[in-house]
Amino acid sequence: MFRKQTHPNTALRPLTAALLLASATLVATSVQAQEPVKRATSALLEEVVVTARKREEGAQEVPLAVSAYNSDQIEALKVRDLTSLAVGMPNVALDEVGTTKGTANFSIRGLGINSSIPSIDPTVGVFVDGVYLGVNNGIIFDTFDLASIEVLRGPQGILFGRNVTGGAILMNSKRPTDEFEATVRVAVDAGKDGGYNSYVMGSVGGPLNDNIAAKVTAYYNEDQGWFTNEFTGNDFGELEQKMIRPSFVWTPNDRFDMYVKYEYTKISGQGPAAQSHTGGPVLQPRTDPSDPLVYVPGLDGTPVNFDRDSHDFSIDEEGYQDTKTHLASFEFNYQVGDNGTITNIFGWRDSEADSLSDIDAQPLSLFHAPANLRAEQWSNELRYNTLIGNNLNLTTGVYYFKNEIEYHERRNLLGALTPDGSPALTQDGGGEYNVETAAIFIAGDYDVSDSLTLTAGLRYTEEKKDAKIASLIANVNSPCNVVEGTCDFDFEDDEEWESWSPKIGLTWNINDDARMYGHWTRGFRSGGYNLRNTSGDLVNNGPGPFDEEQVDNYEIGFKSEFGRGRLNGAVFYNQIADMQREVNLADPVSGIVQIIKNTADADIWGAEIDGTFAVTDSFLILASVGYLKPEYTDVAFDLNGDTIVDSNDEDLDIPRAAEWTYSLGLSWDLDVGNNWYMNTRASYAYRDESAYTDNNRGYITEQEIVDAGIDFYSNDGHWVVGIYGKNLTDEVKHGGDTQLPEDLGGYPLGGTFSPLAKGRHYGAEVTYNF
Repeated sequence: MFRKQTHPNTALRPLTAALLLASATLVATSVQAQEPVKRATSALLEEVVVTARKREEGAQEVPLAVSAYNSDQIEALKVRDLTSLAVGMPNVALDEVGTTKGTANFSIRGLGINSSIPSIDPTVGVFVDGVYLGVNNGIIFDTFDLASIEVLRGPQGILFGRNVTGGAILMNSKRPTDEFEATVRVAVDAGKDGGYNSYVMGSVGGPLNDNIAAKVTAYYNEDQGWFTNEFTGNDFGELEQKMIRPSFVWTPNDRFDMYVKYEYTKISGQGPAAQSHTGGPVLQPRTDPSDPLVYVPGLDGTPVNFDRDSHDFSIDEEGYQDTKTHLASFEFNYQVGDNGTITNIFGWRDSEADSLSDIDAQPLSLFHAPANLRAEQWSNELRYNTLIGNNLNLTTGVYYFKNEIEYHERRNLLGALTPDGSPALTQDGGGEYNVETAAIFIAGDYDVSDSLTLTAGLRYTEEKKDAKIASLIANVNSPCNVVEGTCDFDFEDDEEWESWSPKIGLTWNINDDARMYGHWTRGFRSGGYNLRNTSGDLVNNGPGPFDEEQVDNYEIGFKSEFGRGRLNGAVFYNQIADMQREVNLADPVSGIVQIIKNTADADIWGAEIDGTFAVTDSFLILASVGYLKPEYTDVAFDLNGDTIVDSNDEDLDIPRAAEWTYSLGLSWDLDVGNNWYMNTRASYAYRDESAYTDNNRGYITEQEIVDAGIDFYSNDGHWVVGIYGKNLTDEVKHGGDTQLPEDLGGYPLGGTFSPLAKGRHYGAEVTYNF
C-alpha cells in the first residue's frame, strides 16, 4: 500500500497554510482603498478578462473556480511555459510526463492521467485560441506573446465538451491591433554544472491598412543541457525549439471581424534524463482474502541505483526526440442585430513526433524504446450568443471534431546479452485510430432578480472511435512499423458513445463586490482503445474498448473584492463513476504492461481558497490553499496486484491526487532614481506527495518550489532588465515513477523509469518594447 514519507513539520503544514492566508487577509483588509500604480505589482492585482463562458467578462464575475493571468501578469511572473505554473494553483498539477518534451499529464482536483499513449484522452482539456488539442503530445510550449492563460477548475463539459472532467486550460494568443507594437527579448539561464540555456524571441505587428492588421511572433530556444549523464560525464538534456506564428485580423466594418493564425513549432533534442531508484514496496500475492497483506522491500536498480532525492542518473542510450507541429485556426465574429453575435472557429493541427527513450534507466542495453506518432485533427465550432430582453444571456452552438492517429512503438530488449549490443528480443506494435465527435449545446444565464441569476445548460454528444491495433506481444522478433504500413493488425473494432451533459446553478450577487454561486454539472471522459497493447489476453486485458468515465460535480463557491484585494474560495464534491485508469505493471517479458480499464467508482471532496492583497500601492501578497480528500467507493479491478479484489484495493490512494497544495507570493515595487523602478518578487509553492501508479508502488515526491527575481523597468515602458532564480531549493521532481521488473528475460533489472525535471537554475533576461 502507498505510504507517505513523514517529515517533522508535515502535521503543521495545513495549519501553516491556513494561517498564512488568514494573515494576508487581515493585512489587506486594513489597507485603505487607493488606485494602484500601473506597475508590475499593480498588474498582478488587475482583474483578468476571461472567456470561460464563451464570452468576454471579468474573472470575478464568472461563477466558476478560475485562475487567470493576462499578458502583463504572465510577464511579471516570468511564466515561460505551463510547467512554470505546475505547482502554485490550488488543487492543480500541470506536470510534464518527461518521456518526451511537451507531453502533458495534467491533473486538476485529483482527476489526471499517467500516460504517453496518444489514444488516452486527457481529464484536462487544452484549448489554444478556442481550438481543442486532441493529443497530449506537444502541448507544453512557450507562452511568449500570449494575451491570457485561463485555468478552469472542475468539469466544463457544457461549453467545452468531453475530456474536461478535471478542468480546462485556455491559452489565447495576442492578436494584431491597429497600433504598431514590437517586442524583442533575450534570456539565458543555467544550472550548477550543466550548459547554458538561451532564448531569443520577438514579435512585431500593426496595421497594414484601415481594415487589416498583421503580426509575426517568433521564438528560439537552445538548451545545452542542465543535467550530467554519469555514464558519459557529459552535459545532458540538449534541446532546440523553434516557433513562428504569423496572424492577421480583418475588420471591414463595425459588425464583422476575422482572425487567422498559423503556428509552426519544431522541437528536437535528446531523450529523457531517466533515473533508476529503489522502487516501492512489493505486495506478495494472496490465495485467500483472509490472509494478511505482506510487503517486501522495493527493488533496487541493477547495476546502478540512485537516491530518489537527487538529479543523478546513468544511461547508455541518450535517445532523441523530434517533434514538428502545424496549427492553424480561423475565427470570425459577426454581430447580428443589437445583441447577437455569431462566432465560428475552425482549427487544424498536424503533428509528427519521433523519439527514442532509455526505459531501463541503466548504463547498459536492456529496454530501449523508439516510437513514432502521426496525428492530424480538424474541428469546427459554430455558436450564437445573444441577450434576450434584459434578463437572459443565451449561448448555443454545434461542434465537430475529427482526429486521425497513427502510432508505432518498438521495444528493443536485452541488448546486453548480445556481443554487439543489438537487441536479443524485439516487440513492435501500435495502431491506427480514428475519432469523430459531433455535439450540440445550449447554455443560459437568466436574471431572476437584481441579485439572483439562474444558470442552466445541456450538451448532447455523439462520438465514434475505430481502432486497428498491432499488439506488441504478437510481433516478437518480427520487425514492422505501423506508420510505414508494414504491421499486420491482430485487433480491429469500433464503438460509439452518446452522452448528455447537463448543468444547473444559481448565483447570488450579494453586492457589487461579493457573490456566491452553487451548481451541479456532469461531465464525461471519452471511452476508447489502448494503442500500446502488451497483453496477449485480448478478452480480459486487451486493447478495449473501455467505457467512458462520468463525473458529477457539486460545488459552492464565493468571489469577493475589498479595498485593493480579492478573495475567492470553493468547496466541491465529485462523484466519479467507471473511473478510467491506465494500470502500470512491471512485467518480466515486456518490461512494462499498461492495461486500461474502468477500474472503480470514487468520491473526491475538496476545498480551495486563493487571494490577492495589496498591502500598499507597491507591495502585493498572493496566496492560495487547496485540500483534497479522494477515496474509492467501489473497486472492480485488482489494483494492488494481490490477485484478490477486496477492501484493500479500496484503501489505496488515487494517483495524482495530492492532499494539500498551497502557495505564497510577494511582489514589491521600488523607485530607482527618476527613470527606473525595481520589482522584487518571490514565491513559495507546496504540493503534497501523491501516488503515481494505481498499486501505489510508484509515487511523486512532495514539491516545495521557491522562485525569486528582480526586474528593473524603465519608466518610459521600453526596457525591462531582470535576473531570476527558479527552483532555488533544488527540488527533485519526476515526471513519473514507473516500476520495473525484478528481472527482464532472466537478466536482473529492478528499480524504476523516472524521468527527471530540471533543478535549480539562474538566469538573466532583457526585454525591449518599441
